[in-house]
Amino acid sequence: MKKFRGVFLKNDKEIGLMREANRIVSRILDELGENVKPGVPTMLFEEICQKRCKEYGVRPAFQGYQGFPYALCCSVNDEIVHGFPSSERFLEEGDIVSFDMGVVYQGFFGDSARTFGVGQVSEDARRLMDVTREALHKGIEQARPGNNLYDISAAIEKYVEGFGFGIVRRFVGHGIGSHLHEKPEVPNFVPKGLPGVPLKAGMALAIEPMVTLGTHEVEVLEDKWTSVTKDRKLSAHFEHTVAVTSDGPMILSLSD
Repeated sequence: MKKFRGVFLKNDKEIGLMREANRIVSRILDELGENVKPGVPTMLFEEICQKRCKEYGVRPAFQGYQGFPYALCCSVNDEIVHGFPSSERFLEEGDIVSFDMGVVYQGFFGDSARTFGVGQVSEDARRLMDVTREALHKGIEQARPGNNLYDISAAIEKYVEGFGFGIVRRFVGHGIGSHLHEKPEVPNFVPKGLPGVPLKAGMALAIEPMVTLGTHEVEVLEDKWTSVTKDRKLSAHFEHTVAVTSDGPMILSLSD
């Protein structure tokens, strides 16, 4: 593993281990999505994550990280990220639910997120999810050697703002590898007055737009983790772990 401006560059073996970690995460997210329906307690999704981590012989990446108590971030409607699963919270028709999940496999991390609609959702909710998902892919397209980190940010920002949606600024993407959060930060907007980092083969980035129907402003609830939109409008979240390669971006967090 080499370093470039404080960023760890991964070799082929390390990227292979990250691919397996992320493949496991993707399989788990597939299963979570299959169980999204009205009337389901959100704790069910935590139970699935715990069970699958044991079966795959991996460690949940989030549980215990800075004191976070669960394997899964489960965020419903106006909850942006870091929501708690609960045996007392049941999904309802028309909700949207975001799952953010990570694992550690042989010392390397996988991290990915998806938002699902519960039953029939509103047109606004569907459009929000579609735009957020597509914004992620617009950003991924820019993750290639010779580009600047902020080319990713600009692609996401331009696409999202073209629909009049808000982009959360408090939480951003990040480098990833043998640590869950590594340099560089990957904002979903272009910070003013800051130079970006040149992208080089071997970088691994968790790119994760969080998009809202209204304001980008955030409040953190009393549990000190669950983050919601200040205006309580809907928020969606999609994330992939991506390796920058000489052939272009390689999405690691895909299922088989």
